Formats: sequence, structure tokens, C-alpha cells
Amino acid sequence: MKKLKNKVAVVTGAGSGIGRALARSLADRGCRLALSDVNEAGLAETAAELNGVDVKTYRLDVSDRDAIFAHAEEVAKDFGQVNLVINNAGVALSATVREMTDEDFKWVMDIDFWGVAHGTRAFLPHLIASGDGHVVNVSSVFGLIGVPKQSAYNAAKFAVRGFTEALRQEMKLENQPVAVSCVHPGGIRTNIANAARMGKSENAVAQRQGFDKLAMTTPEKAAEIIVKGILKNESRILVGPDAWGIEAINRLLGSAYQPLVERFSRKNLYI
Repeated sequence: MKKLKNKVAVVTGAGSGIGRALARSLADRGCRLALSDVNEAGLAETAAELNGVDVKTYRLDVSDRDAIFAHAEEVAKDFGQVNLVINNAGVALSATVREMTDEDFKWVMDIDFWGVAHGTRAFLPHLIASGDGHVVNVSSVFGLIGVPKQSAYNAAKFAVRGFTEALRQEMKLENQPVAVSCVHPGGIRTNIANAARMGKSENAVAQRQGFDKLAMTTPEKAAEIIVKGILKNESRILVGPDAWGIEAINRLLGSAYQPLVERFSRKNLYI
């Protein structure tokens, strides 16, 4: 996919943050947009910013498998084709393994992993039929390293990474006209931390303030990096200087990165 003009792009989680910024960036490049979110008010705000763009919005809960498959059929019917799918919707949880509830663990996995997996599988036939498709799944730097109090989020984002990398290889081996990219954002200045669920012993205010200090990249910059990565058909799209640093540490040290994370966590997470 060398050009985006007149391509039909699907973006989940488009009501705020990276999703909204992606909608703007894709609109600037001439895409036709199918935008979804569970937050209808935020979604309407995103759409209102895109004057003169061929855009349609959909309320979608990505944790609902049947809703995602119905959404794929609806988008294909509304636009006549689908070229690009960005599975971006996500949530966060800060809690230890001992403390997190089954409900919270399931909540994270249903949205952050199953939402991506079902979104990919639902749209894949339409992407193949387009003759020029691209799947973009948003993982995280926490899909590269394990971090204390992020076990559920780590589990989901590592799963997204493995699922996406396997899919990319399958598409190549089967000679299918679908490119596949996995995105690993570092700290992005979005509302995800404020909307995160917290374990009972967590100092929510301190944790959220700590995240805000570490967030190095704006949603707008993140969107530009992702879109450029799509046009270059990058298999792994690293977003932000912290993402590049974490990827380098992981690659150079392997599992020996863990003592570094422990020292950082003792100072910054166990508060």
C-alpha cells in the first residue's frame, strides 16, 4: 500500500487518543473512514473534526465477538471495500497478580487481545478481496518486556504481538495481498491511564501522575509515525524514543533486562 488516497480505513477506538489522531492523519491523506468506539460522544467529536471527509461512525464494543463480525460486514456494505484495518481500541489495568480480580483480568483480555484477534479475523476476508490490504494491530512496549503490576496488560499485548507476527508470515507464505504491522507505542499522552482500573492497594492518583510524567509522545506524533510505518510496510512500528530504547534493551540483554525493570519499578511503581 504505497498510497492512501481513496482507501477505506477502519479504526477502532477512534473516540479519543491515538485513534482520533489516526483518523485525522488518514483523512489528511484522502482516506475514506469507518470509525468506531464504545464512547459515542467522543466518536461524534472526532467525526465533527473531519469536515468534507467521507466518514461513517459506528458504536462498537470490541469485546463483543459477534458485534465485530457484524461490524465488518456492515462496513464492507457501506463502503464497498475495506483496505486498511487498525485495531487500536484498548484499556489498562494496574494491579499485581495476587490482587487483580478475574473480572478485571477478563476485561483487559477481552478488549486488548480478543478485540484485536476478532477484529483481524472479521476483516481479513475483505482485506484479501480488496487486493491491497493492510492489518495494523496495536500492541505496546509492554508487548516487548514484562513490567510489575502490568501482568494482565502484558499478557494481552504479548499475545497481540505473537498473533500479529504469525499472521504476517502466513500472509506472505500464502501470497495473499495483505500486509501486516504490529505497533508498539511507548508512553503516549492519552487518557488511557486516567481510564485505567486500579488494584485496591494502588495509589491511583500517584500512579496516574507517574504515567503522565513518563508519557513522551503526543497522539498526533504517534499517528504520524504509525501512518508512515504503514506506507513503508514495516513489520514492527516503534512509537516514541522510549519504545526504541526498550526494544534495544530487550534485543541486547534478552531476559537480563529484568533487573533493570525491577530497579525502576521499585522507585516508580511501588508507591
